[in-house]
Amino acid sequence: MALKIRLARAGSKKRPYYHVVVADVRSPRDGRFIEAIGSWNPLLPKDGERVKLDEERIKHWLGQGALPTDRVARFLDQAGLAKRAPRNNPEKAKPGKKAQERIALIEKARADAEAAAAELVAAPEAPAEENAAS
Repeated sequence: MALKIRLARAGSKKRPYYHVVVADVRSPRDGRFIEAIGSWNPLLPKDGERVKLDEERIKHWLGQGALPTDRVARFLDQAGLAKRAPRNNPEKAKPGKKAQERIALIEKARADAEAAAAELVAAPEAPAEENAAS
């Protein structure tokens, strides 16, 4: 049986409150769970006690092979119970396909303008026909 340490939502509409539970991966989010081992109230201020964890039971379930979800892994890392590997997604910071196309067009127009300006500066000035006629 595969186990997860995850959040189960409680509370009313627009007033979330979560229980940290150990559950079978096949059971629904707010459905059957094996044991409640903590809670998280996101409405409390960050410097208050938002997260409450039963450290002894968490260590027990981690020893039994339960895997925490991403959010719960953050809580466990803050509590010093488990290390969370830092995530790295360099593709996330890149602009989208259309934005990259616009950037390429702007760079091409800028390069063309610089080339035209360089030609004007480098070309010798043609003698004025008026001076030759006089």
